[in-house]
Amino acid sequence: MKRALLALAAALLAGGAFADAPCPAADDVTPQLLVGTWQADLQGSWNGAILQLGANPDYPGSLRGTLEREGQHLQVAGDLDEDGFTLEESADGQHIAATWLGDVAEGSCGREIRGTWTRDGETASRAFVLRKR
Repeated sequence: MKRALLALAAALLAGGAFADAPCPAADDVTPQLLVGTWQADLQGSWNGAILQLGANPDYPGSLRGTLEREGQHLQVAGDLDEDGFTLEESADGQHIAATWLGDVAEGSCGREIRGTWTRDGETASRAFVLRKR
């Protein structure tokens, strides 16, 4: 009996009974799919920063969270809409220190965002890549 149950379980797993959800197109990714832990890499600067995103309870459909980078603990708030991904970071929760503007990468199933990061008050921006863990 044990062997029959093990064989049935193996067949179900191999047959895709527990397959992952379909991969959404970049335009179909919703803010809820962005909730979780991300690795953030910035061209010519830091790599491996950790971005934690969650639903923003004050603004339904928006995001908020934290960014751990080079010993700093920053607050973030953002959105994903028809114009793309926007994230603002702040050291004090009051003033915007930098802005992230990007798009969900096509074919990434909502697990990669690419764009530009700009420090407040500067015109030069740098490329960033976010990868969901």
